[in-house]
Amino acid sequence: MLKSLFGKKEPAVETVSAPLTGKILELSEVPDPVFSQKMMGDGMAIDPVEGEVVSPVDGEIVQVFPTKHAVGIKTKSGVEVLIHIGLETVNLNGEGFEAFVKAGDKVKRGDKLIAFDLDIIREKAASTITPIIVTNTDEVVEAMEKSKKQDATRAETDLLVVTVKK
Repeated sequence: MLKSLFGKKEPAVETVSAPLTGKILELSEVPDPVFSQKMMGDGMAIDPVEGEVVSPVDGEIVQVFPTKHAVGIKTKSGVEVLIHIGLETVNLNGEGFEAFVKAGDKVKRGDKLIAFDLDIIREKAASTITPIIVTNTDEVVEAMEKSKKQDATRAETDLLVVTVKK
């Protein structure tokens, strides 16, 4: 947090970039109620056109799921971001996924996290749609602005701007 001229702390602002290239979707468009009803938190989703996930923030890897279908990252200001590649991809037991990071790794925006085979997901999972969720929305988010763009380019398009609670 930054201190203003009068000693009051200014809230931290975290920009969450697109971790994938593809079409941006509102969470309400995700065909899975866990995500569309924001049970895990608020955010956006991307329907990817290529199989590479990069870090959307500077932070620390909190978790890489054993099946490599999801990764959690925490920023210095405490924002926790979950990237869940595809829907019902846990059932693939890691088939078509390759992780390039592990829990405890420090990452910078744009660092490669996971590669995946889009064709395998299209064939064997419910959907390629990938939710990007701020999982601790209630604890840390004062305000969240969402991208109005239609398409995202990984590590370039700003997806969410999160103002962290003071």
